[in-house]
Amino acid sequence: MFKNILLPTDGSEISEAAVRKGIQFAKAINAKVTGLYVIPEPTAGDIWDVWSPGDTEEGRLFRKKFESRLECVAENYLRIIEQIAGEFGVACESVYLKSDSPSDGILKVAKEKGCDLIFMASHGRTGIRAMVGSVTLKVLSGSEIPVLVYR
Repeated sequence: MFKNILLPTDGSEISEAAVRKGIQFAKAINAKVTGLYVIPEPTAGDIWDVWSPGDTEEGRLFRKKFESRLECVAENYLRIIEQIAGEFGVACESVYLKSDSPSDGILKVAKEKGCDLIFMASHGRTGIRAMVGSVTLKVLSGSEIPVLVYR
């Protein structure tokens, strides 16, 4: 059936619960998992002084530290996936990438890694406002492979 399940996380509790269920599902069907964290690209609004057009040595050093910190966050979230996979004896690969669109990053990695299922959380917010811009909705509408949404 499925051989490589993509498990995207945003580090939230619901994402971790989805990861755990996705790994249990992978164990049951003898599949491997690919853990994913998409690092959002910082914008000028995130840290206006540093990301503004005026480029200085101090700004470059701060950006490098900031990007390094984002990578550490990604590695921590992915380590959780690897630990859970280890508990269940499921083969696991982890990857992170930078993207200004988490849904595009998820779809890109699914294709690059040959995943045949995306198993992801939905935060379960209600109403049309919550659906507009929803990462899960964008993945559902843009995916060429099955998407299982955990709530």
